[in-house]
Amino acid sequence: MHHNPILVENLSYAYPDGTQALRKVNLAIASGERVALIGANGSGKSTLQLHLNGIILPQEGRVMVGEWVVQPENLQLIRNFVGLVFQNPDDQIFMPTVWEDIAFGPMNLGLRGEELHKRVLQAMAHVNIDPEWYGHRSTENLSGGEKKRIAIAGVLAMQPQILVLDEPSAQLDPRSRRRSIELLKSLPITQLVATHDLDLALDLCDRTVVLSQGQVVYDGTTERVMGDAKFLLEHALEPPLSYSRPYCNLEDAPFLH
Repeated sequence: MHHNPILVENLSYAYPDGTQALRKVNLAIASGERVALIGANGSGKSTLQLHLNGIILPQEGRVMVGEWVVQPENLQLIRNFVGLVFQNPDDQIFMPTVWEDIAFGPMNLGLRGEELHKRVLQAMAHVNIDPEWYGHRSTENLSGGEKKRIAIAGVLAMQPQILVLDEPSAQLDPRSRRRSIELLKSLPITQLVATHDLDLALDLCDRTVVLSQGQVVYDGTTERVMGDAKFLLEHALEPPLSYSRPYCNLEDAPFLH
């Protein structure tokens, strides 16, 4: 197990149209941490996440995942190490049946027969999916919450060391949202969770990183930042509905400008 499976150093990135998405971002995440990544639209959350498995490569600075620098020759190893779960599961689920979809990744790793069968069953068990009920169901005839679980199971079947999730509660009804939070809490794996759902961040993650205009403006305890309504509003974020404790100020917080 790696002590710091994610290490980002002075990462900057600009899109071809000149938009500066990230500005000198520094971030270290230790094994087993669940970290919320929050910020307004356009703050750089998705761009940062896509650097973590090499969908986007650094222009300036360095990204390390496990023992590998994120660069072309390491991408296969990195993509086995980092599981990325997209906001919309329809972007991730493409096989005809649930079983085939979860088995797709391990099959590409060369697994067959009993080893493949065991890997799929383990992934289903992690997300509380009954293989007898779901295995042969069409992936097109599932609820949003079911699709989210299938997408996560497909990633877990690759046995990654890091789970990177983009808006895991998006488009879920309250019951499915609660089940998703319980699922993520139960997984013994490093997680980086980008979300606009600050109540989810408060419930799930002890640590929160706030991005604003491509910069890290807060990196510390979730409880503390959620209690500072003024700071959140300054960065176009609404305080969590469930948070009722008195506001604190962040004068001593570890801001990085």
